[in-house]
Amino acid sequence: MVIESKKLWREAESEIGYNVYFETEQLDVGPLDNSSLLALIANCEKHSINHEILDRHEVRRRFSGTVEIPEDWVAVVTELGGVLKPTKAVAMFQALAIKYGAVLKDKTEIVDVETVNHGAVLKDETRIVDGEIVKHGVVLKDKTETVDAETVKHRGGVLVTSRLGEKFWGKKCVVTAGSWVSKLVQKVSNGRMNLPIQPVETTLCYWKIKDGYELDFTIGAGFPSFASYDHPYIYGTPALEFPDLIKVAVHGGQECDPDTRTWGAAAPINKGTSMLMRYLKEWIKSTFGDRIDWEDGPVMSQSCLYSMTPDGDFVIDFLGGDFNEDVVVAGGFSGHGFKMAPVVGRILVDLALGGKAAAAVWDEELKHFKLNRFEGNPRGNVKGFEDQVRISSRL
Repeated sequence: MVIESKKLWREAESEIGYNVYFETEQLDVGPLDNSSLLALIANCEKHSINHEILDRHEVRRRFSGTVEIPEDWVAVVTELGGVLKPTKAVAMFQALAIKYGAVLKDKTEIVDVETVNHGAVLKDETRIVDGEIVKHGVVLKDKTETVDAETVKHRGGVLVTSRLGEKFWGKKCVVTAGSWVSKLVQKVSNGRMNLPIQPVETTLCYWKIKDGYELDFTIGAGFPSFASYDHPYIYGTPALEFPDLIKVAVHGGQECDPDTRTWGAAAPINKGTSMLMRYLKEWIKSTFGDRIDWEDGPVMSQSCLYSMTPDGDFVIDFLGGDFNEDVVVAGGFSGHGFKMAPVVGRILVDLALGGKAAAAVWDEELKHFKLNRFEGNPRGNVKGFEDQVRISSRL
């Protein structure tokens, strides 16, 4: 999926006329016997992905002395790294969606999703525009002819209701509500469906590169995106999002309710924020030396939400139950889903339009993402390596 997603990012960029994905190498480091790192190497070999395995001396030479790893660690270098500019990427997808006829509704909270039987009667001062429902003057299609009707015999499909009372009808519905997906599905199913997706509040940290070393940590200089497979799991990206700042953060956080998040620093270990920051500082010092101003801590931090599944794998499936194949759900991207957005979007379109026949075509990819993997097995997919995301409950 990573390779297909990379291809689709490039296709979208070509159509829109600007770049959102900036490619560089990916550097994964860790102890020689680390199960996650060994699984990564095995995956590269299985799928014939070009990769190099380097010791600490080769890492130092490869990245011109900017990266150091311990003597008993190894590094894996692939060509599948890079940095995405998320805000610009979302704007790109929105612009392309509008180009192809989509209508965007910002700040529209959805409170209900229901299937509509063939021949059902819809009421409540509903106006129909070429068969599409319109409420409060919101036109879902660019049509000029309207037919006033208080009731209409409907032709099945899905009816979606916003908190303002707007109603939107479609033959199919795709639910991608991020950290709110579990709450929404539980509500619209009247409590009968509970997705095993836990919102987690995490913190992104940006550190100042010291004067004279700014170019060393850029994509142009060959600096990679990176991940450290240790305790805790640390990841980061070259200086690109903000001038002369490098992102280095812990892959983890605290369980939360997305509606009452703190918007503050989230600690992957209970009462461990200060300890975690000390660990990050030590890791930066030992890995990048005095090229990064680690002593004073991050100069900027951002609160972020993950939506975690028990096994760290996505949920992409038909919602089932009363919704059958009419509603497709995607969530639980577990902190590593945004880079997969183009291929996930393509899969969701195929599922919505093609139903189970389309699901069969994607079976090799989707077999790991189905909801039924949690039936009788709350941990989900069996992994040959330990969890990478460190999660703690709030005190």
